[in-house]
Amino acid sequence: MTTHMHITAWALALILLIVSLIMYKQGKAKPGKILHMILRLDYLFILYTGGDLLANYFGGGDMLPEAIVKGVAGLWVIVAMELILVKTSKTKPAKGAWIQLVIALLITLILGFGRLPLGILP
Repeated sequence: MTTHMHITAWALALILLIVSLIMYKQGKAKPGKILHMILRLDYLFILYTGGDLLANYFGGGDMLPEAIVKGVAGLWVIVAMELILVKTSKTKPAKGAWIQLVIALLITLILGFGRLPLGILP
């Protein structure tokens, strides 16, 4: 159940990132700021569900180091998303933040779906 809430929160975060980014690019600062604030609330939900998933690995087993790396990569994704939106709202280039987002998201998805047993894939 927590896994599905976590995935739903991430999907919502990516949608909010894209829509907020579009608003900022179109010069609509106020709607972009509102969506950005909603995204920040979603970060809290992501952190809560991610922490709950990570706590399941502390009971023992050999997957704890990979779970910790996934947790750190997940935090990195959140930071990169925030960097992208802040730089875009200030009309500064965000190429480095986009590169970080792609790398961190790949690490997170590969570990979450491919390696760790609490993912939804068999």
